[in-house]
Amino acid sequence: MANDKVAYVQNEGIDKTCTRILTVPKDMGRPIYVYYQLDNFYQNHRRYVRSQNDAQLRDAGKANYTSDCAPEKKTSDGSPIVPCGLIAWSLFNDTYSFVRGNENLAVNKKGISWKSDREHKFGKDVYPKNFQNGTLIGGGKLDPNKPLSEQEDLIVWMRTAALPTFRKLYGKIETDLKENDTITVTLENNYNAYSFSGKKKLVLSTTSWLGGKNDFLGFAYLSFGGLCFFLATAFTLAYMINPRKLEDPLSLSRTKNLLDH
Repeated sequence: MANDKVAYVQNEGIDKTCTRILTVPKDMGRPIYVYYQLDNFYQNHRRYVRSQNDAQLRDAGKANYTSDCAPEKKTSDGSPIVPCGLIAWSLFNDTYSFVRGNENLAVNKKGISWKSDREHKFGKDVYPKNFQNGTLIGGGKLDPNKPLSEQEDLIVWMRTAALPTFRKLYGKIETDLKENDTITVTLENNYNAYSFSGKKKLVLSTTSWLGGKNDFLGFAYLSFGGLCFFLATAFTLAYMINPRKLEDPLSLSRTKNLLDH
C-alpha cells in the first residue's frame, strides 16, 4: 500500500489536485498566515543539516563549491548543481489556493523569509543551475531566471527545523475572514511524505502583539519553571529541617597557621 502511494505521488502524469472545505471558527484579522506542517520529518539530522554549501549560496563565482553536498552535488557529466545538497533537493512543493464564495483569496508570498537570509545568505547574482535535473526528483523546482535571494519558498525551507514536527510559512492572506466563512482550499498533493511515513497539514493562523501561538514553548516554559520551583522548595525544606552546622572559622587549618605566625 505504501509503495502504491509513493508511485502515485512520483508519477507526474497523474492529477494530484484535492479539494477541502474549511469553516472559519472566529473572526480572523489580516494578515492571515498560511503554514504547512510536516510530521516525522527530521530536518535536524546531522548529515541533512550539513548538506549545503553557504559559499555557493552567496557567491555566483563559487558554483563549484559543492563540498558536503553529496549525493546532490554534481550532475552525471560533472556540472555543479546550484543550489546543491539534500536540503534544497527536498524542497516542499505542495501548492494551495483559497476561494471564499466567488472571491479568490490571493496568497502573498513576498516577505515570508527572514530579511537577514535574503540579504546575506542567498546571493542576488546566484541563479539555479542543473537543479532537479536528475532521474530522482526530491521535491520542488526553482525558477532558473530568478536569483536565489528572491526565491523565498527555498529560503524558508532551508532554515532547518529543530524538531521532527514543524511548520513553515507558505504565504499570507491579506484579507479579513469572518466567523463561519466557508473557504474552499484547492491543493496540489505533490510532496512525497509517504516514503517517510509523514503527514502534511495546512494551518491558518493570526498573530497578536505577543506573537503567534506556540503550544510547545508554553509547555516547555511551564515545565522548566515548575521544576525550578520544586527544586527550590525541596532545598529550602531540607535546609530548614536539617540545617548545615556552621563551624568556627578559627578552627580552619589555614586560619590556625596564620594565627601561629
